[in-house]
Order: sequence, then C-alpha cells, then structure tokens
Amino acid sequence: MMIDQGTDVRHMRGMVTALLAAFALFAATLAGDARGAPESFADLADKVSPAVVNITTTTVVEAPTTTPGPVVPDGSPFEDFFRDFMDRNGQAPNAPRRSSALGSGFVISEDGYIITNNHVIEGADEIEIEFFEEFTLPATLVGTDPKTDIAVLKVDTDTPLKFVTLGNSDEARVGDWVMAMGNPLGQGFSVSAGIVSQRGRALQGAYDDFIQTDAAINRGNSGGPLFNMDGEVIGVNTAILSPTGGSIGIGFSMASNVVANVVDQLIEFGETRRGWLGVRIQDVSEDVAEAMGLEIARGALVTDVPEGPAMEAGMKSGDVILSFDGTQVDDTRGLVRTVGDTAVGKAVDVVVFRDGKEVDLSVTLGRREEAENVAFPADEAQPEAPAQMQMMGLTLQPLDDALREQLGVSAGTDGLAVVEVDENAEAFAKGLRAGDVITEAGQQKIATVSDLQARVEEAREAGRKTVLLLVRRAGEPRFVALGVGE
Repeated sequence: MMIDQGTDVRHMRGMVTALLAAFALFAATLAGDARGAPESFADLADKVSPAVVNITTTTVVEAPTTTPGPVVPDGSPFEDFFRDFMDRNGQAPNAPRRSSALGSGFVISEDGYIITNNHVIEGADEIEIEFFEEFTLPATLVGTDPKTDIAVLKVDTDTPLKFVTLGNSDEARVGDWVMAMGNPLGQGFSVSAGIVSQRGRALQGAYDDFIQTDAAINRGNSGGPLFNMDGEVIGVNTAILSPTGGSIGIGFSMASNVVANVVDQLIEFGETRRGWLGVRIQDVSEDVAEAMGLEIARGALVTDVPEGPAMEAGMKSGDVILSFDGTQVDDTRGLVRTVGDTAVGKAVDVVVFRDGKEVDLSVTLGRREEAENVAFPADEAQPEAPAQMQMMGLTLQPLDDALREQLGVSAGTDGLAVVEVDENAEAFAKGLRAGDVITEAGQQKIATVSDLQARVEEAREAGRKTVLLLVRRAGEPRFVALGVGE
C-alpha cells in the first residue's frame, strides 16, 4: 500500500492553522470581555484636574487659662529673659493660636458647589479653596452629614467654574480601573491609579457603602474624588486602613450613589432629612429562619417597635420585613440604607412575615433626625412568684420587683431572668449570659417557666428544631434561636 506523505503533511498543517485561528478568536473574545490596562491616565487627568481642589482650613484654638511650661517666680533673675523671649516670638501669654489643616475636594457645579469630607472642615473658622489653575477663593459651609462624613461648600465667583459630575457607583465592578486625585500629605495636586478592590464595604456607620481601592490614598486625600475611566466621580476618598498611617493599598471611598442623595439634601435644606421607620431590627440567621418557618434566611427581624410610624401602621415585634417600598430586603444593613434614602412623609408599602404568612402594611415615614432620641419601651406583662428551673442549659427565674431593680428592668416588665448559663450549652455559645432577660418564646410573651416549656413543646409538635427567644440585655433586645431537642 502506498502512503501519500505530502497529503498527510498538508492535512496536519491545515489542522494546526485551524487550531491557531480558533485560539486567536478565543483570545480576542477574552480581550473584548476584559479591558486591558490604559496606556496612560494623562488624558483623563488633564480632563478632570481643573475641577479638583485643595482645601485649607484655619481654626482659632483658645489658649489654656494657665500658660503651660516652666513657671518663673516673681523677682527671679530669669523673669525678664522669659518675657523678652515670648515677646520676640509673638507668643503673648494665654493668647489664642491659629491651627491649619489640609484636605481635598471637587467642584460639582459651575456656580461653585464643592464636595469634601466633613472631617476635613469640621470646626473650621475659615475655609480657603485652592484651584488647579492657581487661584484661591474663600468658601462658606453649606451643610454637613457626619453619618456619611460628607460636607458641601460654596464659593462665589463671577466666572463659571469647571466641574465634574457624580456617576453611578452601582455600575462599578471589582477589577475596574479607577483614578484618585487630591492633596496627599499637603504636597499639592496629585494623581494615583488602581482598581476597585471590593464594593459594599462598611466601616462603622449605619449608611456606609464604601468602594475599596488600591489606588494610593494618604492623609490629605480626604474629600478628593475617585474617578472611573469616563471621568465620572464614583466615590469620595474618605479613609485608609493602615497600621502605619500611610497607604498600604487599602483605601475607602464613599460610593457616589450615597453621596448624591446627601448632597442634594444639604444643598436644598442645609441638613439631611432621612426617612425613619421606627423599629429595632436584626439579621435573620439560618436557625432563626428555621424557628420561624421561613424558607430562606433573609429579611430584617423586628426586635422592638417604639411609638412611631411602624407602630401606627400595625408592625409588631417578631415581624420579619421582607419588602420595603417594592424593594426586596435581604438584611438589616440594606433596609437601613433604603429607608434612609426614602423621602420623609412618604407612604410606603411594607411586606412582613408574621405567623407563617405574609402581611401587607402601609407606613408613612417619619424623619430620623427628629426621632434619634426616642426611647424603646420594654414589654409589659403580669408578674409571678419566683421559682428557679433549668432548661436548655439555662437556670431561669421569673422576674420579681427585686430582680427588676437588680437588672435595671422597667417596672411591669415580665419574663424570665437568666440566673446562670452552662458554658458547655448551646445557649452560652450563642451569647446568652447571666443577667439576660427572656421576654418572649415562639413570638409569644412569657411570664413563667411553664410558659417557656409550653412554647418549646409547641415547636417540637410543629416539627421545628429550634424555638425563637426574645432576649433583652440592659434594655437592648435581640432574637436567639435555641435547639429544642427531641
């Protein structure tokens, strides 16, 4: 049999060519999906720099009532020497001194509105804005929001200023290129670049929604903008995480979608006006969901309802908020932000899970700033004679007047005081401690140990593995799900 080697070689060459073409097409597809690094940030920097500003604040610090340092006795031979020294240096005794600080910001309108951080200008007596084009203007404070660390300033000018716009931070993806600008360490206008390292970071505030970035952010960058590649501001550079105080590639910028709402309110009202629902809430854990009969562990579990909008709408402790104003509620953090962004006085539809079914409520929101000092009353019930008993690793005793006074519980509050907790028990692992007070079990008020036993038995009969307890510590309520055993 004859073998045509030329034909085989040509066939193999054809296969190799086809494979290379397929690989090239695959690589091109990947390149289309993943953006490469920009060749340069220079064009973007040139475009947005005129809107970025340096901020210098001056604060008059009152001197102490007594002059610090060595005290020279009257008649001392050193008295004239120290007096002359202080006079030459312009340091009159007990005279107030001026303290300066530096930060960054950016212009958002041609008529001179500027965004920065609240901590940049907090307590300032004078604020001066230095523009990229080398001129300065004095600024006045329009309003501040310490909760998001945002402040709005205003300069007066006859010439329209160059400005930048706030983009949609929700469109930013982890891995996207970003560019930070500002006045790091007082060195003047500076540019740094990096990527979005993560989104949705929270530090300490209830309304936190930080973009984490590895673009270098240092002291002095506070209040400066974080740009996307379209030249839109998607964050306000606010904080760094560092053991040394310098940039280690973990910086945080408040997301522009949070900033935009705050800025609009500060410009219109000079203050924030956040919606207020009027509940205390906690996240729904897997065991709490199982104890309540929820198929999915999501929503915000209501632990307390003071007098306010939610109470007026019929919301109850033990409800799980599943939907607010048409938006699904996944956790407490999301609900707090959504409520805060909703207009005061708006009537919103709220869907709660109660007694195994969904209930629709209509709540007219109040204003959070006016309600932050509202007290959360304790539940009321009838007392019973004390009798200790052990259950679920807990030594329990019904509240009496002596226990109420000892534990700081409001008069008339009923429930079971936790006298002791077995350190090997599930209750201890889930945070229960001596001094806690259990006021509800299975979302029903309890006053006696027999009440608790009945709720546990009901959970077993319903085929549930846990029973939901409402526990109060120093007046603060939270729900805990404990196993009921076989």
